[in-house]
Amino acid sequence: MKKFIVILGLLGMLGAVRAQEGFSFDFHGFVNPHYYADSRSVVGGREDMMLFYPKPINLDNYGNDVNDGWQANMLAITARLGLRVKGPDMLGAKTSAYLEGDFTGATNATINNLRLRHAYLTLDWGKHSLLAGQYWYAMVVHEIMPMTNPLNMGAPFHCYARQPQVRYTYRTGNWEAVGVAQWQLDNMSQGLLNGTPQSSTLFARHSLVPEFTAQLRYRKDRLFVGAAANLKTIQPMVNTTGRAVGQHLYSSPTFSLFGSYRFDNVTLKAQTLLNNSLYEGCSLGGYVLVTDAMGRYYDAYDWHFNTVWVDIEKNHGNWRPGLFMGYAQNMDGTDHASALNRTYTYLGRGHDLEYLWRVQPRLTYTTQKGLSFTGEAEFTYAGYQQPVGNLRLSLSVVYAF
Repeated sequence: MKKFIVILGLLGMLGAVRAQEGFSFDFHGFVNPHYYADSRSVVGGREDMMLFYPKPINLDNYGNDVNDGWQANMLAITARLGLRVKGPDMLGAKTSAYLEGDFTGATNATINNLRLRHAYLTLDWGKHSLLAGQYWYAMVVHEIMPMTNPLNMGAPFHCYARQPQVRYTYRTGNWEAVGVAQWQLDNMSQGLLNGTPQSSTLFARHSLVPEFTAQLRYRKDRLFVGAAANLKTIQPMVNTTGRAVGQHLYSSPTFSLFGSYRFDNVTLKAQTLLNNSLYEGCSLGGYVLVTDAMGRYYDAYDWHFNTVWVDIEKNHGNWRPGLFMGYAQNMDGTDHASALNRTYTYLGRGHDLEYLWRVQPRLTYTTQKGLSFTGEAEFTYAGYQQPVGNLRLSLSVVYAF
């Protein structure tokens, strides 16, 4: 933390000098203490501040569900510091860069540590532009991101992640075409690493193939709509301690339709996903890895979700009431038929769910001067063999500067 403040201070002094050379610097950020309470244990991350869905029923020797019961916590790890840089024109393009960090850590084990959120540069020639660095995961459409306040931001119905990438955008009239090639860092694929199920960047790195996404967007006045297609390729088995296990690759496509419309004082956002495997995007889906009696690759099967969500918010003076609703359906069932001398390993998120839905009303009061207060009630219902629900109540304050 001290090192980061020192770096910002040095950058501020540097900005005073570089301003004479055509560079400008804009520092910003916010502090966001957040209190939340859950009616049962949940599947999540960062002390469960990142909530996906409730855990299934787990009975002890006395018949009690150990996952049932209220628990509460308070964190301020989403406090954020950012720096925008605008530079002189170079190569015929307007140049800029962005650097941003928070304190959620790269993993649960490093919570409260400084984490890099965004770090990218852009070259903008007007009709087309190039972005390189760490930015929103390509299936995250930030223009339609739900306005919920907790860390999940609509996940797992809406993706929420950032990845290193190269992004090219072409604009003509009201249309935009976007192509992205991206790699992995904080959000990693799952596979068998030395025979053990783990999350690692090695599964993507050994494939030699980046994750590709194409988007087509249309903007006019208050309307924004688009479609996206995504293809991820990994090597699901990697061995770093002995003999190589083979170069078998697994590819999974995902498709999306999305849009938003802004009325006079109401904003409506929506998206649907045909999701084969967006575990890396903090969403649902995955695959079943099949190995033979010797632990060697035999086959891989998709299991995917069809997901839809809607977010609506009204701007009424200092008050902003809103509502998020999401639904996801497992399209392949929760089990595959067993076979002789075969081992089935489920990799991803939500394979034991038949369906998942969430209703999440919220109310925000803002002073219009950087200070706002939000209260939310988030009910998530998970369709296990024995369905369960979780009610999350949360209160948060944001002071932006």
